[in-house]
Amino acid sequence: MRKLSLLAIVIALASAACGRRAVRAAEKQFLADQIMIFDDDPHEASANEHVRTNREGAAGGKGAGGGGCGCN
Repeated sequence: MRKLSLLAIVIALASAACGRRAVRAAEKQFLADQIMIFDDDPHEASANEHVRTNREGAAGGKGAGGGGCGCN
């Protein structure tokens, strides 16, 4: 019983220590890697956004979900 409680304490302490390390400035370059950018061509994305803005008469809100009713 004592071994089981000791094992439970060790597991609890080990899991509490996971993920508490901050990302250093030198490591942030890997988080901003080009492969993580969804737009392949920024000029094409800008042109598509311009067409979308003119067609729908709305600007902004890129990436945010709406209410789903389809009204502008």
